[in-house]
Amino acid sequence: MIISMKKGATQEQMDHVKKLIEGFGYRVHESKGSERVLFGAIGDERGKERLTCLEAQPGVEKVIPILNPYKLASRETRHEPTVVDLGLGVKIGGRNLVVIAGPCAVESQQQIMEVASALKDTGAHMLRGGAFKPRTSPYAFQGLKNDGLVLLSEARKAYGLPVITEVMDIGSIDLISEYADCLQVGARNIQNFQLLKEVGRSKKPVLLKRGMSTTIEEFLMSAEYVLSGGNSQVILCERGIRTFETATRNTLDLSAVPVLKEKTHLPVIVDPSHGTGHARYVEPMAYAAIAAGADGLMIEVHPRPEEALSDGPQSLRPHEFRNLMAGVRRVAQAVDRLM
Repeated sequence: MIISMKKGATQEQMDHVKKLIEGFGYRVHESKGSERVLFGAIGDERGKERLTCLEAQPGVEKVIPILNPYKLASRETRHEPTVVDLGLGVKIGGRNLVVIAGPCAVESQQQIMEVASALKDTGAHMLRGGAFKPRTSPYAFQGLKNDGLVLLSEARKAYGLPVITEVMDIGSIDLISEYADCLQVGARNIQNFQLLKEVGRSKKPVLLKRGMSTTIEEFLMSAEYVLSGGNSQVILCERGIRTFETATRNTLDLSAVPVLKEKTHLPVIVDPSHGTGHARYVEPMAYAAIAAGADGLMIEVHPRPEEALSDGPQSLRPHEFRNLMAGVRRVAQAVDRLM
């Protein structure tokens, strides 16, 4: 249920309504709009009808049932777009368009510093890089682990770029949070509900990547796990789904962008690198993603893709990324986005 307070409701009236909601056994999620305050009553659905009596309370405009199973992620709960602070002055959401870029995996100090320097020069906003790598094969490169985190931290300090890296298990959350500005939950873990609960208790922004067979509703329910843990800083990432098509690594579902923007207030970004699996398709799909309404991009960049230990074929070289950024600015301007 959503309890909409009247325009001009007093703080005393709002505090009283919050106390009543909690007295019914529900947790209160407060959303402040430009004119009104909304209270979301989060808890057991079976007794929600009794909340309708709150309409009789002073200051209450109306009580509205939430139809979607994802309560906190829904636009029914919050109309204004959520703006997530990624650190070092970088914010995503609203009109802001953010480009996150970097190698699939941190391989060496020279590699990550070379990439970070190129990103800074071209105006990218955030550095990505995997320290712990989930791989299909147990024999593939699994990442530099703790050493990779240290290298990301050094690049952050040297070039002033906030850092995002993947969290694979509950035990590594605290360690990674010491080095990263944003925690990424990968496609393989999008329905690892215990992990989602734990990152929901963290203070760091969380980026969720859509699973290869995850429906949009399932994707939003995963976001709900994080939000229900108290972490409101959630970003959604479309990175392609598995279909019968084999020409690309995945099928990049750009139709998911306007659908998600309609259903949720959370920022939505697109990863055309994983979505296509081929560097030559990244640029056109990046432009298409912005035109579709995405709030940002995640692009894989490597100084020498032919030597990459992970996902070389889909990685752009620095000069290719520079060309992409020039085009991104043109498309962003055309659709009234800020960079």
